[in-house]
Amino acid sequence: MNKRTEFFDKARDYAFFLLKFRLRSENELIQRLKVKKIPEAVIKEIISFLKEKKFIDDNVFAKAWINSRLRKPLGLRRIRQELRQKGVGKEIIEAQSLGVKDYSETEAVLDLAKRRLNILKGTDQVIAKRRVYAFLLRRGFSPEIVIDTLNQLCR
Repeated sequence: MNKRTEFFDKARDYAFFLLKFRLRSENELIQRLKVKKIPEAVIKEIISFLKEKKFIDDNVFAKAWINSRLRKPLGLRRIRQELRQKGVGKEIIEAQSLGVKDYSETEAVLDLAKRRLNILKGTDQVIAKRRVYAFLLRRGFSPEIVIDTLNQLCR
C-alpha cells in the first residue's frame, strides 16, 4: 500500500469517526483533518468523497443544527452566529433560517423570562430584571423582544 492510500484510509476513518457522534459542517471536518496533519490534497479528496456519498452536506447540517438549538431554546441570532463559526456559508444559513416557521422568539422569551424571574423571586426587581435581560441576550434573543417582554412581565 502506498503512502497516499494509507493517508486516505486513515483520514477517511477519522472523518467517519467524527461523523459517528454528530453531523459536521464541511469546514469543521477540514479543520479537524488539518489538526491531524493530513496533507491538503488528501483532505480535498476525502471531502469530495464524503460529499459524493452524501455523508456531509452543509444544508442538512445547518437545518439539523437549527432544529436542535431551537429546542434548547436559543435565539436565531445566536444560532446564526454558531453556524458562521462552524464555517457554514451565509446563503445556507439564511435559507435554513427562513425554513423556521413555527418558532416564536417572543413566546420562547416569555417562557424563559417567567421561569427565570420565578427563580429570582426574592431578589430586588431591578436586579432580577437586569439578570434576566443579560441571560436572554446571551441566549441570542433580540434586545427589542427581551425589553418588551420584561416590561410586560414587570408591570
